[in-house]
Amino acid sequence: MATTVRRAVLTLPAAPLGAPNPLPALRPLDEMHVIDERSKQDLPRDMARQIGYQPLRALLPVPVLDGYGRERTPTDLDTIVIENERLRVTVLPGLGGRVHSLHHKPTDRELLYRNPVLQPADFALNGAWYSGGIEWNIGATGHTTLSCAPLHAAVVPAPDGGRMVRLWEWERLRDLPFQVDLWLPADSDFLHVGVRIRNPHDRPAPVYWWSNIAVEEHATTRVLAPADEAWHFGYERSLRRVPVPEYNGADRTYPLRSEYPADYFYEVPEHARKWIASLDGAGAGLVQTSTDVLRGRKLFLWGSMRGGRRWQQWLTEPGTVGYAEIQAGLARTQLEHVRLEAEGEFSWLESYGPLAADPAAVHGDDWDAARAAVEARLSEVLPRADVDAAYEAWRPYADTEPGERLATGSGWGALEVLRAGYKLPGTPFDESTLGEEQAPWRELLSTGVMPAPPGATPPGPSLVAPHWRDMLETAPAEPLTEYHLGIAQWHGGDLAQAVRSWERGLAASVSGPATRPEAAPSRWPMLRCLAVADQEGGHAARAAERYEEAFDDLCAQRRDDGEAWTAATAALGREAVEALLAADRVASARAVWDRLLPTVRARGRFRLLDARLLIAEGRPDAARAVFDEGFEVADLREGAEILEEVWRSLTDDPLPDAYDYRMRPLG
Repeated sequence: MATTVRRAVLTLPAAPLGAPNPLPALRPLDEMHVIDERSKQDLPRDMARQIGYQPLRALLPVPVLDGYGRERTPTDLDTIVIENERLRVTVLPGLGGRVHSLHHKPTDRELLYRNPVLQPADFALNGAWYSGGIEWNIGATGHTTLSCAPLHAAVVPAPDGGRMVRLWEWERLRDLPFQVDLWLPADSDFLHVGVRIRNPHDRPAPVYWWSNIAVEEHATTRVLAPADEAWHFGYERSLRRVPVPEYNGADRTYPLRSEYPADYFYEVPEHARKWIASLDGAGAGLVQTSTDVLRGRKLFLWGSMRGGRRWQQWLTEPGTVGYAEIQAGLARTQLEHVRLEAEGEFSWLESYGPLAADPAAVHGDDWDAARAAVEARLSEVLPRADVDAAYEAWRPYADTEPGERLATGSGWGALEVLRAGYKLPGTPFDESTLGEEQAPWRELLSTGVMPAPPGATPPGPSLVAPHWRDMLETAPAEPLTEYHLGIAQWHGGDLAQAVRSWERGLAASVSGPATRPEAAPSRWPMLRCLAVADQEGGHAARAAERYEEAFDDLCAQRRDDGEAWTAATAALGREAVEALLAADRVASARAVWDRLLPTVRARGRFRLLDARLLIAEGRPDAARAVFDEGFEVADLREGAEILEEVWRSLTDDPLPDAYDYRMRPLG
């Protein structure tokens, strides 16, 4: 059977993503994968250097996605199905290019953890993320901002004369184009994945990549990799070298034998073959291997304690089997970023497929024998030389121009290509993909003027790269231009100049611009930016005043209760209430709360905020009643302990299961 590529539709219970948060992400969301400075002192020099190499300081220009809920309805999702006689691969091009399913036909076995629902949760760098399948994490430490974003997809010729699928996009945190080529040779048990990241700029760029593979988790599931040691990260902000497989009295290669969520980054020897496998009690499961550029391997597990199990339930529906993650990356750990030189590229090939080894060896007490048995079996079904040969065969095809288009991504890559004239063979970013979000920036590029906003609407997305900042600095100094310029300056670390730009824009918006009165934006976006700057500078009282003024202006400007205005009101209202509480202005915080839409106040995040308000008002019984009635915070951040903190401020009673998401031991 020749390999076929076709479009299809998959229907899943799904919670809608909702509108993006319109407030610029001047601060990153809390990221769990950071370590304290003391931990760095004991790390290998190259690892410590890469951990310190340009970690992400802000999410800009990417918006936060926090408008989703928990109500799921049957939803049709576009898919791309790649199939031969042995494997059927199902891809979700509209959701990060995720490989949703890898089905081995001869054994009728699903090799991945396939989530039966699509439930966003606050795990990605910019919020919305969902579990299951194989995801392609690029950008910075954490789940990619493209987790729930559409990618470009097309058919391209495969090295064996058949067809393969190319996914590509412009990654906006680091301004880097990348591609993922899914090549399933005829009659092969293995899906080959060719990956290329390019740096078209005249300066080096920090690069992050981890392929994240969700696999089913059972009591007999064992994860094996060619390592005797690992770097353990246990959500306590420390990284320590530990033995493999046993650590602290338990064999940690069995995910359910650990208590709390943890990462194990395997110390794979430099010249060893790079692979990782998840095998069941019968010795069967999934193996991933690659060319040597992709050097890192990792196990993530949720553990057996209540918090980890609660997170598992949160991400799917009742009765679904649990999962663990096996991963492969460019560095030894996910805390590191790798330097990619100007006009350079990284490329490699990964292979995914079934593996069955002697269960007695796989689950024996001799770790050396267990991994040797798995590696020997891998050498039989897919020799290392064959993976290297597949990479060499694929690499010339990486520049082949796509044929039939299967899906369309964003227009941001097209805007960058239009600006700089980049030549990126194999990954076209066509002008036809430019849309409404890119329109004002295209006009700035062509005319040197930021166009007037279309009436009183929340401002559109900002661009922050140095070349866009330069254009904003030379554009006419009107309020909307000053707003975007301040955001670019803030992102570049020039905080004082950002404040000056916002203050100039605010003053002009009050008096009205001399040249184009219609270009005056609402005042609330700049007031909010100034409030964030006040918070960062330790001026809590002034921040609260500006937030209150910003919310007043938004309510005066709001034209309807549509999706965009509702998202703006909810986002600014939440920040305003929290700032006013921090400044001990409880009555003003309650006044903001009362002006929120009833549908917004009913959300779990705002029910929690109401409980905090009630505590500040001296009404603990009413706050306890909010918990007793029950609520779910749809956008609860990975690792957040706010539910437990508020509960502990109310009572010494045990934290109810429904609110227990603890990912680390107490103390």
